Amino acid sequence: MISSGESICSKCKGRLWCGKAACPMLTKFYSLQRTLPLLDTEMEGSSPPGVFIGRSGYPKVIIGPLIPPQLGDTTILDTPELWVGHSITDICNFRFSLVRGKIVADVKSAATIDTGGAVKNERLITATRELALASNPADVDAVFDKRPSGRFVGGDEVQPFGPSAPIAKFDVTSLKIDRKIDRVHSDTDMKAVDAVLDLYNKGVLISRIQKAFSVGALGIGKRRRFVPTRWSITAVDDTIGKSLIQKTKTYPIINEFRVYEHEQLDNRWIVMMLPREWCFELIEAWYPGTLWNPSARIEIFGDHEFFDGRKEYAEIGGCYYASRMAVNELLNAERRQAGVCVWREAHPGYIMPVGVWNVREAVRAAVKKEPSKFATLDEALQYISKKFDIPLKRWIETSTIVKDTMRQRKLSDFVRLKQCK
Repeated sequence: MISSGESICSKCKGRLWCGKAACPMLTKFYSLQRTLPLLDTEMEGSSPPGVFIGRSGYPKVIIGPLIPPQLGDTTILDTPELWVGHSITDICNFRFSLVRGKIVADVKSAATIDTGGAVKNERLITATRELALASNPADVDAVFDKRPSGRFVGGDEVQPFGPSAPIAKFDVTSLKIDRKIDRVHSDTDMKAVDAVLDLYNKGVLISRIQKAFSVGALGIGKRRRFVPTRWSITAVDDTIGKSLIQKTKTYPIINEFRVYEHEQLDNRWIVMMLPREWCFELIEAWYPGTLWNPSARIEIFGDHEFFDGRKEYAEIGGCYYASRMAVNELLNAERRQAGVCVWREAHPGYIMPVGVWNVREAVRAAVKKEPSKFATLDEALQYISKKFDIPLKRWIETSTIVKDTMRQRKLSDFVRLKQCK
């Protein structure tokens, strides 16, 4: 028997008493062991490019570069758009090879640098920003105050990364600034929202827009701020999503029920589009043994919005805004409107958080496939019931959008009633 004060991990020692399909502690350990022996107080490596802005201590935050102890093309280490199809182990190996250099900075110093003022650690802060604006991996020579130590840092919003240490200095070479990002960075009269949309419409990867946003490189000059990485990810998804939704609402409604499917990282995804005005929901079901569910029963919950949108931040977190943005990319490409239900069934193989990118890219991958099409909602739901392990009844009980659709009266219903009379 394990007392309430003891960790199940210390007793289990990898025997999977937690019910997970693999031990997250061992997965992290083996990934870190690949990197730790290569580290010292001095290090040379090619940043993907990557940066991270923390949130602890806000408005004084820790910023800095992400550097692996290897040279060459390291792009994949910090480009989530390239991770679809890779395993949890692959992603851990990518991320835990990144060493985080730490510099303390006031969030307002982003504006001070742009307006010509001097700030503490200005050279280090400027070099970190330049990395965030780069279009290619850049070679970095770094000196740390002490040898980087290993500690898993991650969450459901951010991609994990590995060891860290305060950084004394670093020099960047072979760096090329992305021209599209540099143009909006140089425009200190352009609002941050306009800059984000400009870059997105020009085909810049969302992960790169998020980096530029987080280092305070976008927006009105005197208002620029460093933005914690986890906040910048959701801010960019939400900004792009809202812009796409405004267009989606003007398009004609689809004329069939569609079901899109995708599986990755032991997550099953269903995207159901309904022939009705724009509305949206995300429902997540977490099996026992998955990261966020230590209980013995399946936990299922979600958030939604109708045509007029929502005013409160979604309780389900950044995943909501990432998935909402992804489905609107398809609707805008087709110039169509629909109600959308995104349902996620997370199984025990999803042993640790890898970031919101998993949701965004999974939904993107789903809607790139040819959907199954149905004439009625009942037919679509019966099809979905064969794809999920959780009974259909429980999904319907949790789904505000499906229940609303079931009881919603259509104009055609009133036409038929009038004809009968």
